[in-house]
Amino acid sequence: MRQPAAILAMMLLLLSCGGRRQLSPEELSHKLDSVKNVEINEHLKLQGINLEDSDNPMKMFYDSLNLQTLPISYSEDYVKFLPAFKPVPQEVISNLELQNSNEPKAVSLPESIGAKLILIATDELPHLYSLWLYSLDDEYMPVDKLCLYAIEDKNDDINPEEFIQYFSITSDYEIRLLDYSKTLYKARYEEIYYIDSARKFVMRESSLE
Repeated sequence: MRQPAAILAMMLLLLSCGGRRQLSPEELSHKLDSVKNVEINEHLKLQGINLEDSDNPMKMFYDSLNLQTLPISYSEDYVKFLPAFKPVPQEVISNLELQNSNEPKAVSLPESIGAKLILIATDELPHLYSLWLYSLDDEYMPVDKLCLYAIEDKNDDINPEEFIQYFSITSDYEIRLLDYSKTLYKARYEEIYYIDSARKFVMRESSLE
């Protein structure tokens, strides 16, 4: 069996030399995305996972993910390097509504009250990721999602040089989101969520300094 890297090199060679006309940037981007998906699927097949032939690609995708233990909390290195996260294959991109993300990545969390949980990193900017927490149903389809960390805060009155977006998930699945002042060493805004029996993320309380 050829290694995925060798297949990738051959396809890139064909893309660069095989056509008579110049590819547009959009066409080249589409072809490169296709090459990347071939590489991802080859890696999964080496693990015995074939999403194309599965009756439930979402289940096979979920089962293929690395497990992120709890508790977990924000750190600059975590949101930058995304340890243990794996690329999201093309077969499940639309199920997770990630069509606008170029290289989404994912890791699973331990199950809670029957809810299957995954962290999804979406790249709205090159090499910069936002983090979303998803809950899945018994068929491994998304039920709800919650933004834990966003590249760009939409609140005009928050200075990114002054505040950081902090998140944490405890081993009891208490989800805490806050804007933390780097100079005052305290939270300016805080929200606390839990997962209900319908697998929804429900706000328990919020506070604003």
